[in-house]
Amino acid sequence: MNRISNELSERLEAFNNEVIAFVEQCSEHDWTRICRPEDWPVGVTARHIGAGHYEVIKLAEMIRDGKKLPQLSMDDITAMANRHAAEHADCTKPEVIEVLRVNGKKLAEFVKGLSESDLGKSAYFPVMGKDLNVGQFLEGVVLQGAGQHFEHIRQAVAPS
Repeated sequence: MNRISNELSERLEAFNNEVIAFVEQCSEHDWTRICRPEDWPVGVTARHIGAGHYEVIKLAEMIRDGKKLPQLSMDDITAMANRHAAEHADCTKPEVIEVLRVNGKKLAEFVKGLSESDLGKSAYFPVMGKDLNVGQFLEGVVLQGAGQHFEHIRQAVAPS
């Protein structure tokens, strides 16, 4: 394990712990509040973080292994996310916490196992229109992308 992958793994774990702690304190009423701009309930948005953003390991492996990433547009990604939201519209708090714990742990362990060379390997990411290395990809998808969803959850639950 190297220092850079260890630091990124620790940041991912800290983010996941923060999301889990927030989800655990949500009331039943909070769980059904609608997040904007997702137009999904808080519970569905939290599940999306754990099931969508944390399950990027295969894509990160493709970058590491020098493979071409799928040619997905933002519309494609949004459609997949909306399908996932519809399929899990009735998700429960225990289910979402389990998804966050299990997938968050897998992601952190994957990152810990990356070498500095692995983190520096890059591929063209069509949605961004540029090359991203593995570290940038993980930070962008998880810490920034999922971080935005988490902020929307907080805003939905915040007192008016």
